Amino acid sequence: MSCLAIVRLHLKKQAILISAIVGLVTACSPDRYKTYYIPSESMLPTLQVNDRIIVDRAYYQSNAPQRGDLVIFQPPMQLTQMLQGIMPLDAKTVFVKRVIGLPGDVVEVKQGKVYVNQRPLSEPYLTEAPTYDWGPIAVPAGALIVLGDNRNNALDSHYWGVLPQKNLIGKVFWRYWPPDRFGAVQTQSK
Repeated sequence: MSCLAIVRLHLKKQAILISAIVGLVTACSPDRYKTYYIPSESMLPTLQVNDRIIVDRAYYQSNAPQRGDLVIFQPPMQLTQMLQGIMPLDAKTVFVKRVIGLPGDVVEVKQGKVYVNQRPLSEPYLTEAPTYDWGPIAVPAGALIVLGDNRNNALDSHYWGVLPQKNLIGKVFWRYWPPDRFGAVQTQSK
């Protein structure tokens, strides 16, 4: 058997195993776990176009959002209004971003860094610093500030404001495709 044939066989087995795991997880708890496809570059490099992720839709029923969480959410009213006539939105349209600001925080972007409560945020997952200034914005109760990891190419809170927590659908916790990126998704900010 050639090396190429061995590699193909290994990849096929890997794909079958991943499909079985994802199918089992979502079938056993269809109301809790849901899979999503990443269609845009707004979360690069953490999530790439064509990545497939699993979201825990029950997570925020018993846990508060934390800085660094990757979240799936329904677009808030101000974003829906911004996109009217530009991008079709329906009840199934969702977005994915990273939680940066929590209720009571003051968030500001300046000189290529994000500041939370006047302290620079450690963001090892970024490959490019933001090239814009924004804020300071005080995060009200019941809301979050969410930003894309591809800061300069993301339609996020710095365009449309705070995200009401009621719009959260769930927490991203696992990437199941592609096989070479299979595993837990990095979610920590410091």
